[in-house]
Amino acid sequence: MALTVSDEFPYYASLVKNLNETFHSEENFNLFSGLTPEQWNFAYAPGKWTIKQIVGHITDHERIMSYRILRFSRKDATPLPGYDQDLMVNNSRFNELSGSDLLDDLKNVRRATLSLMRSLSPEQLQLTGKAWKYELTIEDFLKATIGHELHHIQILHERYLK
Repeated sequence: MALTVSDEFPYYASLVKNLNETFHSEENFNLFSGLTPEQWNFAYAPGKWTIKQIVGHITDHERIMSYRILRFSRKDATPLPGYDQDLMVNNSRFNELSGSDLLDDLKNVRRATLSLMRSLSPEQLQLTGKAWKYELTIEDFLKATIGHELHHIQILHERYLK
């Protein structure tokens, strides 16, 4: 059976071919930095997120995943809960912020994630942790983190930036 978006973490992880290269790529930052104010505020249908909200969501997700990775890398076996992405976006100020502020925030979070990644040993990358209903290695949590971004970039190309 093929993986779908409903499979979440495993699906996102499957999108990543090279973890280090994907995390270090500037391609998505360059895409965002080239958006006009109209594009940043665009939603392709009523009730869908704006690009500002998508970038804010990607940033929130990476922050949450990095926290999980930190806990699991320190051998904290406490299962961690999931989170409600709609609640997070609906209670944010993403649409009030400028696109450049949102992009700066994502870049800052990425620098922190890369710093965390550099601190992990090969043995730590193979430790497992459980978040929501998924038990994965730290390496797979990292893949799911950047794969989540790739998933949203694909949606941007298909539905927002035609």
